[in-house]
Amino acid sequence: MHHSTHDLLAPVPGIARQIHSFHFGPRGGAKVYIQASLHADELPGMLVAWHLKQQLLALESQGRLRREIILVPIANPVGLEQVLLDAPLGRFELQSGENFNRNFVDLSDCIGDQVEAHLTQDPLHNVELIRASLRRALDAHPVHTPLQSQRRVLQRLACDADMVLDLHCDFEAVEHLYTTPEAWPQVEPLARYLGAQASLLATDSGGQSFDESFTLVWWQLQQRFGKRFPIPLGSFSVTVELRGQADVSHELARQDCQAILDFLTRADVIEGELTPLPALTYPATPLAAVELVSAPLGGLLVFHAKPGQYLEAGQLIAEVIDPLTDRVIPLRNAQAGLLYARTLRRMATAGMVVAHIAGEQVCRSGYLLGA
Repeated sequence: MHHSTHDLLAPVPGIARQIHSFHFGPRGGAKVYIQASLHADELPGMLVAWHLKQQLLALESQGRLRREIILVPIANPVGLEQVLLDAPLGRFELQSGENFNRNFVDLSDCIGDQVEAHLTQDPLHNVELIRASLRRALDAHPVHTPLQSQRRVLQRLACDADMVLDLHCDFEAVEHLYTTPEAWPQVEPLARYLGAQASLLATDSGGQSFDESFTLVWWQLQQRFGKRFPIPLGSFSVTVELRGQADVSHELARQDCQAILDFLTRADVIEGELTPLPALTYPATPLAAVELVSAPLGGLLVFHAKPGQYLEAGQLIAEVIDPLTDRVIPLRNAQAGLLYARTLRRMATAGMVVAHIAGEQVCRSGYLLGA
């Protein structure tokens, strides 16, 4: 194992922050990148990463790693220290108000301009050309704030990886994941091993999140040059939502760690005997078919449906109760689907999204992410 530290831009004199990356297996070829807790108040992934580190150390000592694996257990030291009055605030940076998992650098046009004159009919040459251009462009990209500095370090570590796993969680949720339709054939085994109860697909969900900052580069280059030059999908990414914020336990972390190792074994990253693929719990559906159930007015929020429950159209999900007027507002879903995540809060404000339903009929367009 090789341990690297990557210095971040300091906000003021006297403060130092670093990203720590742990590198396993042979370096210089294909690689896998795994990070945890980019939203710093989402901790199940951090524990899974710790378990992965122990397992990867053992696998490396046994000579069973065929590819380099880069592990970043704490992807957001900036957000991890944001605690206000005993409440962790790890989703948004307090200085800018920006979501830590939005606004990663989009280099598609820049890379396209740089490589156009050098592309050939050799797909492997084109992949290496694009990756080298990505590395140079990120090294040269200026940063002016600690948040931009953190984003660049993470993108630089992962930009030339064959696969990127970004470990998150929701508020209260069952295991689910996000990836692209193009990557789904490669990601489906991971969904099976994890027992993901929802797999949500979108090529561009808006917001330039970490995972899409890689997949979109390759997709956009394919759209631009695909009729003239062979450009494979040089990287695929998946955001893995490890249930809810309170689901931090060794039992669950070991289970998820083993699922990731089984997936990497099937992907020929780890040498070993293949674990049979479990059944897919719930079919992949479009992210644009996710129904966001919101409260029209504020009040006490009382749920009637739980994450993991399949709902028929019009089923009662929750009630919003105004204890002053005694008004009770039922919240129901418009289309059938799986309730895969709901809010932790029990006092709703007007317009607040309280539940996410994975349906099959497209009902949204444009920006598809949460706040």
